[in-house]
Amino acid sequence: MAISKNDVLHVAALARLDLTEDEVVRLEEQLNAILEAVSKVSELDLEDVPPTSHPLDVVNAFGADEPRASLQLDDVFANAPAHDDNLFRVPPSG
Repeated sequence: MAISKNDVLHVAALARLDLTEDEVVRLEEQLNAILEAVSKVSELDLEDVPPTSHPLDVVNAFGADEPRASLQLDDVFANAPAHDDNLFRVPPSG
């Protein structure tokens, strides 16, 4: 499955990214290279390899849950396309 220019433009629109034509071409090439590299995994014989969630045995990788100051509302809504008071405005579903 290859990534097309239309796929890149669709994802850019969903992410509200304004890409130049050069960026679209570059991203299309890079994403296709990534898909090609990932597809090579299917060529491996993994019959005797057990499923893992992490390559190393990681235990208690999380730090303590410490209270800290929240972001200022101006920072929270800085990149939001729309908001009302302290709420994000989103388009209606459906």
